[in-house]
Amino acid sequence: MTAKKKRTSSDPAPVAKKKAAKLPAPRAPKSPPAAAVPAATSKLSALDAAALVLRQSGQPMSCPELIAQMAARCYWTSPKGKTPASTLYAAMAREVKVKGAASRFVKTGPGRFAARDGVDA
Repeated sequence: MTAKKKRTSSDPAPVAKKKAAKLPAPRAPKSPPAAAVPAATSKLSALDAAALVLRQSGQPMSCPELIAQMAARCYWTSPKGKTPASTLYAAMAREVKVKGAASRFVKTGPGRFAARDGVDA
């Protein structure tokens, strides 16, 4: 085996270059709340679209029915999700549990929800 050569004082060690610090990208200004923007000009969330469909229909619906109606009325379409009805069900059930009486939805039976405030004209 060969021994490693030691550096001599006449041969200074190379100095590593410092990388320039990355600054965070500037954030875009926040958009106004969804309630302030008309539905025709903005995309609705799945929960917002479900609330709108339930208010307009005036009757309890299951999540697969809601997904079909939201797509038919062009309120919301699934962004290539495999189980949009299950995702919608979980979100609606969570809103009912967390918000209680302030929730937009009422669970009327197994897998069925209705709008709390009734029919919207």
